[in-house]
Amino acid sequence: MQEWIGVTGIILKQTPVGEYDRRICLLTRERGKISAFVRGCRRPGSRLAGAAAPLSFGRFRLCEGRTAYSVAEAEIQNYFEELRKDYIGAYYGMYLAEIADYYGRENNDEAQMLKLLYQSLRALCAASIPHGLVRCVFEIRAMAVNGEFPVELSEAAAGDPLWKGLLPPGEEPEDSTRYALAHITGSPIEKLYTFAVSDRVFSQLEAVSAAARARVMDRKFKSLEILETLG
Repeated sequence: MQEWIGVTGIILKQTPVGEYDRRICLLTRERGKISAFVRGCRRPGSRLAGAAAPLSFGRFRLCEGRTAYSVAEAEIQNYFEELRKDYIGAYYGMYLAEIADYYGRENNDEAQMLKLLYQSLRALCAASIPHGLVRCVFEIRAMAVNGEFPVELSEAAAGDPLWKGLLPPGEEPEDSTRYALAHITGSPIEKLYTFAVSDRVFSQLEAVSAAARARVMDRKFKSLEILETLG
C-alpha cells in the first residue's frame, strides 16, 4: 500500500530521466535529503512542470514507494526569480545548493541547513548584499552547523593556535573580523545577513572560509569552479 507524506523543502538539483520525467534532490525539513521522481513534468502543459526547477522552495506531496519517492503535487512558494535573471547570482545559488547536498543526509535533522539555505538564497536576491559576502557567510555557518568550524575562533586572540593557517603568513586577524565571525556562527539564522563589513574584513573572512573549507571538505564543487573563472 502506498504511503503519502508532505514535506517542505528546496530542490537542490535535477536530472532528466527518460523522455518526460525528472529526478530531483530535495532538502526537506521532515526527511532530510531525499530523491524523488517527478513523472511527466517535461510534457507540455504538465501541472508539475514547476516542481523540478532547482532552487525552488515549497511544499511537496510525495508518494513513498518501496525504493523511491514520487512527487504527486507541489506548491512552490518561492522560485527566487531574481536569480533566474542573474546568471552569476544563479551560479552562487547553485554553489550553496551543492554544499547543502554535500552535507545533507536522508532521515537526518536538516532543519537548520534548510533554513540557512533559504535565507541565503533570499540574501542573494537582495541587491544590497554582495554575493561574495553571502558565499562566505553561508560557507562558515554551514561548517558550523555540521560541527566542522572552530566557533571558538571569534574569541581567540591574534597568535592563538586556532588561527594557524587560516590567514596569509604574517597577517593578524582584525577585531572586526572576530566580531563578524561571532555573528556568523552565533546569531539566529533569520538575522544572519544584517551586517556589513569593510573590504579588509571581507578579505579575511574569505581567507578563513577558504582555509577551513579546504580542511574539512573533500570535494570540488563544479559551480565554484565556474564562479572562479568568472572572477
